[in-house]
This record gives sequence, C-alpha cells and structure tokens, in this order.
Amino acid sequence: MRPLPLRIRKLIGAVALIVLVLVWSLLAMAIAQAVELQSSRIVEFAYYVVAGIGWVVPAMPLISWMSRVAPR
Repeated sequence: MRPLPLRIRKLIGAVALIVLVLVWSLLAMAIAQAVELQSSRIVEFAYYVVAGIGWVVPAMPLISWMSRVAPR
C-alpha cells in the first residue's frame, strides 16, 4: 500500500483542523454555559484562556502527520 501524497495529507489535515476547531469551540461554549463561570471574573478568564489554547494539543499530532515526508 502506497503512502498518501503530501498534497492529499495536507488537504485531509486542513479539513480535520477546521472540524477540530469548530467542535472544540462549540464544546467550550457549551461547557462555559453549563458551569457557573460568571461568579468570578478570574475563573472565567482562566477558563477561556485554557479553552482557547487547549485545541493546540490535539492539533499537534495532526499537523505532524500532515507535514511528514513519505519515505521513498
């Protein structure tokens, strides 16, 4: 079985990243509404900082896979 060409991996990865960011943001908003974050501005700020940066962790392996050069 041949490995996927770089262009195809980048296309699949770009679509997956868009889906990841959309799902992540919707989940972060839903969690923020379910939990009472409005009681403390500091807790609310900390939550949105963590939720805003948190999508990077699951995106790193995907970006690594996208940029991997296939062996010849």
